[in-house]
Amino acid sequence: MSEEATGETAALRPVLRDSAVRLKQLAVDGGFRVDEHTGDRMIRALEDTLDSLETRWDSLQKLGTSPPMSSTATANWVSGHMVNTATDGSGLLTRLLEARSEIPTYIEAIRLAKRNYRESDDKVETDLRAVQVPTD
Repeated sequence: MSEEATGETAALRPVLRDSAVRLKQLAVDGGFRVDEHTGDRMIRALEDTLDSLETRWDSLQKLGTSPPMSSTATANWVSGHMVNTATDGSGLLTRLLEARSEIPTYIEAIRLAKRNYRESDDKVETDLRAVQVPTD
């Protein structure tokens, strides 16, 4: 990977990491709403992803250890490179760990968004019922 690409990835990391917090704040402020059915599907998908990560976590941890290889200089370099690729700031294991810790925040944001939608929908219904339709 080029230095430029690595720098771009590093620059995006804080943006991606904060997205769950920003989404939750948007829901708290009432700017994120989602209907019950869609919200439930989103939550189920995130919970399934989290369950899958939890189920496979012990196996995934192996990505952070050197694979069994010969003791040649090339094998040592490849082994170290594989571990670094999995565990550096942009590594698969690093990203999976971030996802594992951020998914609950996304779920909480969606639950708040569902509540926002219900409250907004109830208010619109109440307002519409309050409108007096003139009779001829």
